[in-house]
Amino acid sequence: LMQRAALFGSGRDAQMAAGDLGELLVPYMPTIRVPKSGDRVYKTECAFSYESPDSEGGLYVCMNTFLGFGREHVERHYRKTGQCVYMHLKRHVIEKVPGASGGALPKRRNAMLFLDLETNGDLNNDDFEYEDEAKLVIFPDHYEIPLPNIEELPALVTIACDAVLSSKSPYRKQDPDSWEEELQVSKHAKTLVQIDNGVRIPPSGWKCSKCDLRENLWLSLTDGSVLCGKWFFDGSGGNGHALEHYKEMGYPLAVKLGTITPDGADVYSFDEEEAVLDPHIAKHLAHFGIDMLQMHIVMIVFNPTQDFNTQMAKLGHGLLSGQYSKPPMKSELIEQVMKEEHKPQHNGISPRMFKAFVSKGHPEFSSNRQQDAQEFFLHLINLVERNRIGSENPSDVFRFLVEERTQCCQSRKVRYTERVDYIMQLPVAMEAATNKDELIAYELKRREAEAARRPLPELIRAKIPFSACLQAFSEPENVDDFWSSALQAKSAGVKTSRFASFPEYLVVQIKKFTFGLDWIPQKLDVSVDMPDLLDINHLRATGLQPGEEELPDMAPPIIIPDDPKVSSLVAPDIDESSVMQLAEMGFPLEACRKAVYYTGNMGAEVAFNWIIAHMEEPDFAEPLAIPGYGGVASAGAAGLGAIGLDNQPPEEMVALITSMGFQRNVAIQALKATNNNLEHALDWIFSHPEPEEESESASDVMDMENNANANILAEAGSEGPRIKDGSGRYELFGFISHMGTSTMSGHYVSHLKKEGRWVIYNDLKVCASERPPRDLGYIYFYRRIPS
Repeated sequence: LMQRAALFGSGRDAQMAAGDLGELLVPYMPTIRVPKSGDRVYKTECAFSYESPDSEGGLYVCMNTFLGFGREHVERHYRKTGQCVYMHLKRHVIEKVPGASGGALPKRRNAMLFLDLETNGDLNNDDFEYEDEAKLVIFPDHYEIPLPNIEELPALVTIACDAVLSSKSPYRKQDPDSWEEELQVSKHAKTLVQIDNGVRIPPSGWKCSKCDLRENLWLSLTDGSVLCGKWFFDGSGGNGHALEHYKEMGYPLAVKLGTITPDGADVYSFDEEEAVLDPHIAKHLAHFGIDMLQMHIVMIVFNPTQDFNTQMAKLGHGLLSGQYSKPPMKSELIEQVMKEEHKPQHNGISPRMFKAFVSKGHPEFSSNRQQDAQEFFLHLINLVERNRIGSENPSDVFRFLVEERTQCCQSRKVRYTERVDYIMQLPVAMEAATNKDELIAYELKRREAEAARRPLPELIRAKIPFSACLQAFSEPENVDDFWSSALQAKSAGVKTSRFASFPEYLVVQIKKFTFGLDWIPQKLDVSVDMPDLLDINHLRATGLQPGEEELPDMAPPIIIPDDPKVSSLVAPDIDESSVMQLAEMGFPLEACRKAVYYTGNMGAEVAFNWIIAHMEEPDFAEPLAIPGYGGVASAGAAGLGAIGLDNQPPEEMVALITSMGFQRNVAIQALKATNNNLEHALDWIFSHPEPEEESESASDVMDMENNANANILAEAGSEGPRIKDGSGRYELFGFISHMGTSTMSGHYVSHLKKEGRWVIYNDLKVCASERPPRDLGYIYFYRRIPS
């Protein structure tokens, strides 16, 4: 490759003699690193923008931190850090050279494929192809060294460049095609026995203990033996010593060295004969001196890709700046039409870095399973709450208070409580369908067609008036298993919900996803005539009315059975209606059952708090296991205590944070504010630099307040909840639709009203929507109409 002038407009000739390259790089050698286990190499996307190797200026990868930077950010990184050596990556889209036969003649590609970017689906592959280019750039003079250049570069530089170019994408696990099937949790993970033999694994320099191989090495999670993998037909792999070790000793699990990152590692089960998940991998690796928590700390302190506010700002700029949605010039369009050409257009943005960060550690969003838009919205609100800086909180525009009036039907006494919410959930009033005759006829035709194996008739959807859904929302509902403090006994009770405040932006969810009698998830494919203008002022809460008498403020007694052994043989009493309510929010069914059980069937609201406090635990979605009543009782108490005001963070986590120089009270407060998540706690500390002078009890209440999904009581905070109350009149400006027949599959698209017209957003395709399907949406976004 011929070296070109500097990219930044200096125009100077950066060409150098081959013998001078080694001498040129000598001053920078201490700053050039070879990626190690746990290092992520960001060679597909800038940390601060959506510039990539596809962009005009390409991407610059720091050879010390392995962060990627676009042209506008690499200079700033050089000035702030003094790091001088970067790898410049550029992908060229070129037109194939026509062959003698008139067809396209493929142009020779680079020998090394180092970019795992998405290809542009709009390109005709018969006419265009990709060619990748890599070179080292030395700042501030922008000297360029083309790659590969093995003979002329020092060995360390060559090894580092090769490792960067061959590194795997940090987003590999979230790509739909990255796994042929979803990995399952190993049956050995929870009960794995580890031998305390003093083995400690160094961060590098590994070698098979039975041969001299230094690649494809596996660490036994039982005794710490490092052994090579199996031999492959192409000559790669190893001598199979890891498999021999399993056959000899029976130790089932091994982790591949070189794959350990803060997010996990590649684990193989010899007994199950497949790759598996190990939810306890951090604990198992720590037994041999591999500290994944320390990896997390390094990533958080020095990596902008792991900073929530940085990634949110990047996403906002990418969506709103217009920098990534520039149409071609009119003259270019005319030229393409005249020549009947189709030149590549910009792909928009693919927020893979953002998705990887916000979904990390979440049992659903970190997987490739179908995910729920409403659950993701609440998850994002939770992250905004946790990472907010200063007095202003962006999520406050969605925040409102719900007043719940519960009445004992026998004593007629009432209780008023308030909770925070972010979404108005409307039930689908199927009984109010206006086309029942059509639905009956369609169902008969569908069954006949299925029996005769004929094509199904055209789908007929139930037409549900929006007013019926609103009416169903406002009607009183029975409270199952209600305990009346006035009667000191169980009684019939009813609950009514009203708005104690109206948010600036109202999010409305049509509850289309539910469960059948067989507990199989199903989607209600209905049409609801959602209004453009919405007035819900009549749903304003009124509070305690004259003549109403309040229920005494006391909790139900805790009943402990006389004979735990007998009780343990009885199936646990679980309120299935509360389980259903939680499952409809998108949480795993088994987690919902555990939440209701461990909170003593006290209702969906208390169980919801348990879910929020435990959703990041490894066994969150595992089936409910009850060894005996005594064990369950203690587990239930622990579950309730976890959301109370006495939850003390683990001492080892507190010690780890204080060892970094932070005060003990700050460490405790950060851990409490983030449900004892070490990584999120460090995020919280960095986003709350001012010392907190609040009392411990007040800070605990604030911690509960910051948990966005907790639906806490409004009176818990001394200053009251943060709300932006106003009129209850709204205008529709956006909605999200689910395309698909099942909760387990499908695709989401969104519509937004911009400058008076509707626009559809379907992945990378954005265009005007002449007839937006407002009646088929799942989540709707309304903005308040100014008074």
